[in-house]
Amino acid sequence: MSQTTVPAAPAPAAGVLRPAGRGVADPLGVLALVATVCLWSAFALSDRALASSSLRPADAALIRFGLPALVLAPALWRRRDRFTRATGLRWAPVAKIVLGGGVPFYLAATYGGALTSAAFVGALVPGMVPLFVAALAARGGRVPRGLQAIGLTLIGLGALALVGPDLAGVDGRTLGGVGLLLLASGLWAVYTVGLREISLDPVASMGLLCVPTFVLIAPAGLAGVLPSTLLTHPSHAAPRDVLAFLLVQGVGTGICSGLFYATAIRRLGPERCTTVGSLSPVLTAAAAVPLLAEPLTLPVLAGTALVAAGVMLANRRDVS
Repeated sequence: MSQTTVPAAPAPAAGVLRPAGRGVADPLGVLALVATVCLWSAFALSDRALASSSLRPADAALIRFGLPALVLAPALWRRRDRFTRATGLRWAPVAKIVLGGGVPFYLAATYGGALTSAAFVGALVPGMVPLFVAALAARGGRVPRGLQAIGLTLIGLGALALVGPDLAGVDGRTLGGVGLLLLASGLWAVYTVGLREISLDPVASMGLLCVPTFVLIAPAGLAGVLPSTLLTHPSHAAPRDVLAFLLVQGVGTGICSGLFYATAIRRLGPERCTTVGSLSPVLTAAAAVPLLAEPLTLPVLAGTALVAAGVMLANRRDVS
């Protein structure tokens, strides 16, 4: 392995399972991954709905990272020694988790969603992550071949089919949103790799992400660097919006999907998780029709079919 490869994952700590072997399905990992995909779709829908709510992106981020940090505080305190043992002087995995899944990712996904649509968020954020993860893995010599390569190609084509027609003749606003969503997808791939490289259980992994991110966002919101309704004009925040984002972003995305995704990564590996995770655009596009009145067009149907076919092919055997 060359000096430029992705660092190898350390030996799992006690209680941390290795990913299932080739052709072996871990039931708990599969269930965690399915639940994660559903919650990712809910995130994409709420991310898009944020543009028409009384809350700002910083408010959604405060809820997304602050609620898990508060709820899990006792459990995180009991795990304080594990952080020191697991991280040590290996700051690269820590940076991947904090930056890849924290403030940069969240703001890129949120602002990108406000400039585009739920279909764009679902297609370009989780939909393109497998390609970014494959690119990172290729640096370590793990180049997908055969069915895996075909599957990844179909996933990419499906994501492009979902958004391609809307890119024809678009203005700079939409193109800027697409760029932000692609940035968010690349950052999430970095976060996924970071989870695999550090020996922390799902709760500790969430703490490593949520606590530093909340500590960064709260002062920025109070200082006005990131506009915030909750911190500067709380009376302007509609209770209905606050409750909806507490349930979807705080409980669903913040607590549940964080625990489920970390569990799935540990048991199934990053490549398998991200390829199955790219089914999220299918659910997002379907749910956006009744919930956000977005049209279910032929490109959307074709794109979701390509993504689904790509996921099935890419997971015929483990590429990790």
